[in-house]
This record gives sequence, C-alpha cells and structure tokens, in this order.
Amino acid sequence: MPLYETVLIARNDINQQQVEAVAEVIKGILEADGGSIKKQEYWGLRSLAYRIKKNRKGHYLLLGLDAKPETLREVERQLSLNEDILRVLTLRVEEIDENPSPVLSRKGDDRGERGFRGPKPAGRFESGRSSRRSYDDREEYRARDENVEAAAE
Repeated sequence: MPLYETVLIARNDINQQQVEAVAEVIKGILEADGGSIKKQEYWGLRSLAYRIKKNRKGHYLLLGLDAKPETLREVERQLSLNEDILRVLTLRVEEIDENPSPVLSRKGDDRGERGFRGPKPAGRFESGRSSRRSYDDREEYRARDENVEAAAE
C-alpha cells in the first residue's frame, strides 16, 4: 500500500486529548480497510502564520499513514467535516522516517542559553543624544561661558 504523511491543524480551544482522539478516529477508519498509522507526532500548540477561521494558534499533529487511496479520501472527507480541524495537508512519500521530525528535534534544542558574543562595539546603537558629549560641551554654551568670564574680568 502507498505511504502518506498527513499534517493536520486543530483549533486552539480543544485540548491535546481531543486532538489525539481525532487520530484514534482516523486509526479506526484505516484499520477497517487494512491500513495503519505508522507514525504519530504531536507537535503542540503553535502560532499560525495567519489567522484561520479566527484562530491565531493551532494544535499540530503529524501522521504517517499506510493506506489505500480510497481509504485516504474517506479520511480526508471525515477530517473536512470535523469542525475542530482547521487545515489538512497530505503528501505521498516513499518511506516514513522513524526518526523524530525536524519540528520536534528543533523543539528539543536548548535555545535559551547563548554563548558570549564579544564586547559591544563602542558608539554603536546610540542615538544622537548620547553621553559622548555633555550638555556643556555644545559650542553655544562654551561661547556664552567665555563671554561671562570676559565680562567678569
């Protein structure tokens, strides 16, 4: 049977158990026709690139499917009827990779700790009103102070 990868996005107001229940419904449809789910990854609640049906976030789920094309059409039809599912994308693949997907492997990286980046360059990222010149260094104040000193003598 052909192999497929399906990514579905569910609404953000349902919980993880309800998303996994959708996967169980898919599993039931597939097993009734001799197919199976080879891989299942829950990617978590993630921000969407743009709003979909007034949702800014969604639960992502990746499924590796072994199914007949007719069965896959029925699975996609059932997912399109489900109000909790925002989007579905299914691709045919040559093989289902058993390793964690790049989304999960990137999620595990320790991104919080960054190394020393070196000293901050002097004078960079400062506005025109920086501390390089004090208030009294301006030319008009120096001229006025010189006139006051000359008048005082």
